[in-house]
Amino acid sequence: MFGPKEESRTPLSALGEFPLINHLTGAFKIHHKETVLGVGDDAALIKTPAGHQQVISTDLLLENIHFDLAYMPLKHLGYKSVMVNISDLCAMNAEPKQITVSIAVSNRFPLEALEELYSGIAAACNAYKVDLIGGDTTSSATGLIISITAIGLAKPSSIVRRSGAKENDLLVVSGDLGAAYLGLQVLEREKQVFKVNPQNQPDLTPYTYLVERQLKPEARWDVIKLFKDLGIKPTSMIDISDGLSSETIHLTKASNLGAVVYEEHIPLDPQVISTCEEFNMDSTTIALNGGEDYELLFTIDQKDYPALKGNPNFTVIGHMTHEREGVHLMTRAQTKIPLIARGWDPLAAQDPQD
Repeated sequence: MFGPKEESRTPLSALGEFPLINHLTGAFKIHHKETVLGVGDDAALIKTPAGHQQVISTDLLLENIHFDLAYMPLKHLGYKSVMVNISDLCAMNAEPKQITVSIAVSNRFPLEALEELYSGIAAACNAYKVDLIGGDTTSSATGLIISITAIGLAKPSSIVRRSGAKENDLLVVSGDLGAAYLGLQVLEREKQVFKVNPQNQPDLTPYTYLVERQLKPEARWDVIKLFKDLGIKPTSMIDISDGLSSETIHLTKASNLGAVVYEEHIPLDPQVISTCEEFNMDSTTIALNGGEDYELLFTIDQKDYPALKGNPNFTVIGHMTHEREGVHLMTRAQTKIPLIARGWDPLAAQDPQD
């Protein structure tokens, strides 16, 4: 990151479309018996076990809108592209099974660049036991575009939607919040420093956790497996891609409820707190509106609270209320203020997320 590297460059035109696809995907393994046929024919074949439903999600990532290659290594980008889709399946309480990957690239990308991208995709597939079963490649006049479709599997009785919450359900979040956004701010700052002095290589050591959360997020498939072990099924759930405030409002609207989020219970990593002080930012604002944490926000019936009480993976941050009470943040000063969705809005964004 931050500067060109000496490397060999094989133009994509030297291969052609189908040899390129075979070159990039030939080493991918098949992990699931449901995958009857993957890459290599006109379409993939997937067998659905009796009594299950397929769960499907698609995300589109555009260069200079969703990522900046000045500081996003292509291998990390490939990994993250898979994670954002697997996270959506986790939010439905479904098991990730297969993905398709389609890319559009301009002629500034040589074969070696796509090898790096696909090495990250392969790392994600191996880590989460997901099968690559197809996709497409084409040319682009506007840089790099990545579209991934993720396919999961779940029994109908296990699927969790956004719309199932009930009044007095507890609002719970996995992990901690705000680190990914701050990692982005650190990288953006160092990018500006590099522009002024290209000889200055950044020291990101004090921000290791934040930068990792931005460049290499992890979908919380471990939490889905933990639900099963604990005997818990959330009443509603969503992944935190656009910020806690936006996702909380999504849950309340889908369930026709209100909610109260308690500021003092929002989980923050110590590195988030210290970096907010350094950047003169409010840590609560960052946690509410930052986005890209890819943690799970969910509600549970109060009777399930003993099963997760004290579990370090979870924090109860509030509860659901009657719809007429609206959605509010209870501050540390015990002041109730309306919670407003100020998270990432891809249709409003003309520049990289800031």
